[in-house]
Amino acid sequence: MGFLMTTIIFVVVGVVASVLVRLCCNRGPSTNLFHLTLIITATVCCWMMWAIVYLAQLKPLIVPILSEGE
Repeated sequence: MGFLMTTIIFVVVGVVASVLVRLCCNRGPSTNLFHLTLIITATVCCWMMWAIVYLAQLKPLIVPILSEGE
């Protein structure tokens, strides 16, 4: 799975979670906004963590540079 495909999966999960919270927890506009903000923030943070780890592992695989002593 590539970077773009997994990014699309994170977007879909964020949208689905937002829709489910909107449907299940319909207590008021301020509560919905609070929950949606938390879901979007959590999705973006999880994606950023995944992206940083993915890119950190990808770089040495593309151009491995070894010094003479190794």
